[in-house]
Amino acid sequence: MTTPVNLLDFDLEGLAAYCETLGEKRFRATQLFRWIHQRGVADFSQMSDLAKSLREKLAGKAQVTALPVISQHESADGTIKWLFDVGGGNAIEGVFIPEDDRGTLCVSSQAGCAVGCRFCSTGHQGFSRNLTTAEIVAQLWFAEHFLRRHLKTEERVISNVVMMGMGEPLQNYDRLVPALRTMLDDHGYGLSRRRVTVSTSGVVPMIERLARDCPVALAVSLHAPTDELRSHLVPLNRKYPIDELLRTCTAYLAAAPRDFITFEYCMLDGVNDQPEHAQALIALMRRHGADGLRAKFNLIPFNPFPQSGLTRSPMARVLAFGKLLNDAGIVTTVRKTRGDDIDAACGQLAGDVQDRTRVQDRIARQRTIVLHQVPTPPATAAQRKVVP
Repeated sequence: MTTPVNLLDFDLEGLAAYCETLGEKRFRATQLFRWIHQRGVADFSQMSDLAKSLREKLAGKAQVTALPVISQHESADGTIKWLFDVGGGNAIEGVFIPEDDRGTLCVSSQAGCAVGCRFCSTGHQGFSRNLTTAEIVAQLWFAEHFLRRHLKTEERVISNVVMMGMGEPLQNYDRLVPALRTMLDDHGYGLSRRRVTVSTSGVVPMIERLARDCPVALAVSLHAPTDELRSHLVPLNRKYPIDELLRTCTAYLAAAPRDFITFEYCMLDGVNDQPEHAQALIALMRRHGADGLRAKFNLIPFNPFPQSGLTRSPMARVLAFGKLLNDAGIVTTVRKTRGDDIDAACGQLAGDVQDRTRVQDRIARQRTIVLHQVPTPPATAAQRKVVP
């Protein structure tokens, strides 16, 4: 017996093509798309304005399948974290972050992550597989309609989506793009391109493709001002070094919905948080700014976990670092930590991953490198005058 098609796998164009195989016209796909995404209905018999013949066809060949929820945890600050079962012993996490002016959902794109950033709990679990488009969209589908029922509202609850959960989104590109299109579609969730953000550790060719295929807001995990240090923190830097990455970011701005790129910078005590690092970062941004790069920096207090061997920078040092950047004309903010009491804060999402990459062996080899002994970039005479 053929396994029913999960309709969450299709953006509107894909759903229209699928409906054509059933002998149905495009407008039927639009109706179906609205029932699924705007109303959250999974039972075809409840889709009252669909032709009975179509409902009967769908009942035998298709389904709208959510991800089973293993657990739900709510933080004291209102953040909610869900653990979703994606089969094969793998589980992923999604997080809803409520604010006064918006509701943000943090979505996972992979079961685990193969990039292996030193400060990320997901990376220490290794990598199992890419999520399907349906598994990416299902996180939003479930959260949006659960929250509407939970909050007893007919209004849209989730206004922003950030692809900052488990995984490197751009290493799952072919499944990511249809999911983004579903989020953006006015017949789906109707989110603004400015309010959908893809976070990447710097997969340069896929950033270039995203600019052509589905430009949304871009956040780049930078975390260091030099290739030497960044390669220790973000191993992908060995393949796509900083200058190449920043040139690609500059080109992305031509298609981007915002006039700047957000750069994420996780503050690690004694590793990348010294005044010399700030001055090197300023010099780097000025050099690329001359070519048209406009940047906003988001300083992220590190959320410790035992396997990392790293600690959080003192807040006074984070603020001093931010002041150096702001005084140099680089817009810089410090990210407010949310959900850390339920391990839902940035870098803490871990889920449950059946690793296929022998990550523990790789981490053991990395332990031979003592990050605190990595040389910091020397300050010039002119820089030393402004360093406290």
